[in-house]
Amino acid sequence: MDGAEDARRSRAILGTALRAPNGPTRRSLQRSWSNRASAPNLGPGREGNAEMMAVTREKIVHALYEAAELEHCLMCAYLYAMFSLRDGEGEGLNAEEAEAVANWRRAILGISVGEMSHLIAVWNITAALGAAPRFGRDNLPLAPGVLPANLVVRLAPFSDAVIQHFVYLERPEGAAEHDDPSFESAEVFSRHAPGVRLTPTGYQYRSVGEFYEEIAADLRRLTAQIGEEAVFCGDPRLQLTQAESKLPGATPVTNLESALAAIEHIVVEGEGAPRHRENSHYERFRQIRAEMRSLKAKNPSFSAAHPSAENPVLRRPPEPQGHVWLHDRDAIATVDLANATYALMMRLLAAAYGLPAGSDEKLLYVHSAVGLMQAMTPLAERAARLPAGPSFPGINAGMSFTAQRNAAALPSGPSARRFFAERIQELNAAATALDRKDPRCVTASNVLDALRSKLLAAFDADAKAVQTSA
Repeated sequence: MDGAEDARRSRAILGTALRAPNGPTRRSLQRSWSNRASAPNLGPGREGNAEMMAVTREKIVHALYEAAELEHCLMCAYLYAMFSLRDGEGEGLNAEEAEAVANWRRAILGISVGEMSHLIAVWNITAALGAAPRFGRDNLPLAPGVLPANLVVRLAPFSDAVIQHFVYLERPEGAAEHDDPSFESAEVFSRHAPGVRLTPTGYQYRSVGEFYEEIAADLRRLTAQIGEEAVFCGDPRLQLTQAESKLPGATPVTNLESALAAIEHIVVEGEGAPRHRENSHYERFRQIRAEMRSLKAKNPSFSAAHPSAENPVLRRPPEPQGHVWLHDRDAIATVDLANATYALMMRLLAAAYGLPAGSDEKLLYVHSAVGLMQAMTPLAERAARLPAGPSFPGINAGMSFTAQRNAAALPSGPSARRFFAERIQELNAAATALDRKDPRCVTASNVLDALRSKLLAAFDADAKAVQTSA
């Protein structure tokens, strides 16, 4: 399959996945979760310490900000591995391998869309508590201690080690899975902070599921302390709903029941717990691992992915070790545009959370963000096929997902619309300057041009309506 067809397919799958209903309903998900014991899982070294039981809105919001960063970083890591996958027999695969890798691409894309759904669920819970959701994150790889030491997140191409790492990250509690040695942290950190603290600190947890168990327990305790109406005081219109996205996470959170259902959606889809689900992220990564081992047994030289860089960067980092500094001109231009496209996508999603549900502008921003994802995909795939530069022979580039210094929502109104209009035109101009012989460049340019026309037309119509009313 050629690059143009591959890019078209990726865009179609992504758009369908983000807009179509997917997975069980919130009503079915909440049954077992809401009936669980309300006692929190305090983690090692925290049992029986009454002083550590204090729970505040600030503490829960702090934890939700970490949850948003965690889901966001996992999504980027999964996408990076997917972008590195080879495509068809034209890229060195035999027929059986090509079919398997195409299936893996679809599976990882589905998992990444699931992480986006989890991220929206976390944002909605945060908004329900009266706080502004967190859209930013640290740049990858995460520095030691940002998350508990056994959770390592970095950008790496698809490989045996990477898939084992993904299995480990999504494992249910009690699963006999170990992280790949190449991802194990050399240091062990503890977040234990003795005594009562007004300043919130991170939870100490061993798995993603355990982390969400603690958030759920704290929500129950705060509700018992001050009442459900006081806890869930945020304006429900300032959330994403099914009117903007058909992802399961885009369901309003208005009370404890809906908050716990949102958390169970994350845990059940991600880990396959508290009950086994064949379609969980954990099980899908396990299936990919088993198929990869089978293909390698038949062909020891089988390589499913291009040799993309680990942790690529566009400028020399303060600590170069563990990064690949890109020097190839085409790779730099491609990664730069992919990163900028991703950044505008996040800005639009942040802006959508500042607008009331049902508004045309909110819907425009969410749909434009989906479109930017579809433009980003062929650019990221192209980057994985370009050389990193002469300093790194045999290593390809890769999208670095550079984070914005401040990803908070822009003040809504004409100034935000002007900002977005300027930015989409800048992205469109950069896309037209890329190699027009590469189908992936053409696809990205066409998508960005269509988004430019759509956004500018909507902004122009809005400006004319304001002038008329004045």
